[in-house]
Amino acid sequence: MRPFLLLLYLVSIAGANVVTASTAPLAFGPVLVPAGSFLIGAIFILRDLVQNAYGRARTYAVIACAMVLSAVTSWLLGDTLWIVFASAVTFLVSETTDTEIYTRLKLPLARRVLYSGLAGGTVDSVLFVLIGLSPLGAGFLPWEAVGYAMAGQVLVKVGLQAAAAAVIALGAKARRSAEA
Repeated sequence: MRPFLLLLYLVSIAGANVVTASTAPLAFGPVLVPAGSFLIGAIFILRDLVQNAYGRARTYAVIACAMVLSAVTSWLLGDTLWIVFASAVTFLVSETTDTEIYTRLKLPLARRVLYSGLAGGTVDSVLFVLIGLSPLGAGFLPWEAVGYAMAGQVLVKVGLQAAAAAVIALGAKARRSAEA
């Protein structure tokens, strides 16, 4: 199970880049959501599970490999160097944020997944839009659209974190009921 989980984590990272590069962003009114955001939300959950399986120190080695994979995939898909840079920096900071919060919380698994994912997903969304898409970065979005792009990504990623946390909590409750 452990190697499969690791492979799923890495494939999801490359997949998020492919989906984002090959699919137009979804627009919900003024809110913009890159299709890859749905996978990115799942990546934070998978990273938590990788940490459970391999421990914190090994997880950082996996994050380093995943960051390189993300940057290389982005570059191979034809993204500008600015987007590749934004992708790498954002990945490193958001995955580190998720890892450190997940590590320090002494709560049930569902709550650690929820809280670390909320922070990691928010950091990921804000940083990537600012560094990669805003006029500060590649300039793909005007300032008027930056907040909407951030909001769309945060909503999707946080929604996935909340759904995963609910499923984990229900599973834990069902196991406790079965044991009783």
